Amino acid sequence: MDALRVHFHIFRKKVLLKESSQVRIIILNRPNQLNALNLEMVSRLLELFHAYEEDPNVKLIIMKGEGRAFCAGGDVTAVIHDINTGGWKLGANFSGKELILNYLMATYTKPQVSLLRGIVMGGGAGASIHGRFRVATDNSVFAMPETALGLFPDVGASYYLSRLPGFFGEYVGLTGARLDGAEMLACGLATHFVPLEKFSLLEDALCKANTGDPKTICNIINEFSDTPKLKEKSQYFRLKTINRCFSKRTVEEIISAIEKEASKNIDDWISWTIQSLKKASPTSLKISLRSIREGRLQGVGQCLIREYRMLCTVMRGKFSRDFFEGFRAILVDKDKNPKWKPSKLELVSDHMVDQYFVALDDEDWDDLNLPTRSNLPSYAIAKL
Repeated sequence: MDALRVHFHIFRKKVLLKESSQVRIIILNRPNQLNALNLEMVSRLLELFHAYEEDPNVKLIIMKGEGRAFCAGGDVTAVIHDINTGGWKLGANFSGKELILNYLMATYTKPQVSLLRGIVMGGGAGASIHGRFRVATDNSVFAMPETALGLFPDVGASYYLSRLPGFFGEYVGLTGARLDGAEMLACGLATHFVPLEKFSLLEDALCKANTGDPKTICNIINEFSDTPKLKEKSQYFRLKTINRCFSKRTVEEIISAIEKEASKNIDDWISWTIQSLKKASPTSLKISLRSIREGRLQGVGQCLIREYRMLCTVMRGKFSRDFFEGFRAILVDKDKNPKWKPSKLELVSDHMVDQYFVALDDEDWDDLNLPTRSNLPSYAIAKL
């Protein structure tokens, strides 16, 4: 790695670059914020991915994070600040760029290897799961915790969660369940598992091989890979129960099914699952379930366009202010006691949910304009 040339951009230090012949290493560099993505970072990543795709001297892209996280998600504080100071369309601008980045990664013509050390949540998942190779490790922690924040799993999550085995995606998306590296590999969110002590060796080997051939890259990663054992109490061992409950048509029926399981055999996992669903925003739960269900039948581009409509509706705050209330309760006052409106699932009608899935009635608003792409979405996602 000594031969790597490190480029520090005075105004762009939140994204660092290393070059090794025909390999480019992109490092998310906001360790104190767990590498949360802001507009500057997303814009820079878009710029880099566009440039590298056109550059014949670039064969492979490696993504990683500085510090103890790959990326904890989008910078919600910055988004809320922009909305409060300049209107909801500023938040929509950030979301639109982030979703276009996700689409670019999902349809990229060159391999992307994401080294998923530490936290991989929200936007961090969007910046990695759409790529061809996702390498989990001992301390990987994946989650889509949006329903507890009055939001919903976005960044293309309705595409990749809906393609997990059975109804595991509904479970992960609605409860915000945290998965470790072994669980990520088992359900397909990760393509490989490499022990943490071998991460730098893997990176060195990929740089030394200096290739963009997916089979060669896969073989290199395989050399360092392990198949970790799932923990005794792994959520993945609950897949049969999850399928029974989370296959139900409505959130109310899902909760009823889990409560029925609890009446037969209550344990910590069932208690946690019920509690997580009951603490989440009722509106978020309903739009999240519908989003994932629609995602089962849609391509990644369709999912991203729909999610953009949903995000704009959330940020506009016309039908619900739960996103702003969740931000207050979880990130500002930290009382963890959000006052959701509507406060109960039965108060969230199908008509209210419908409003999140249609084009906005704003003459200055347009649907997400995804770039024309010739490449199909990464085969690794399609296999999930």
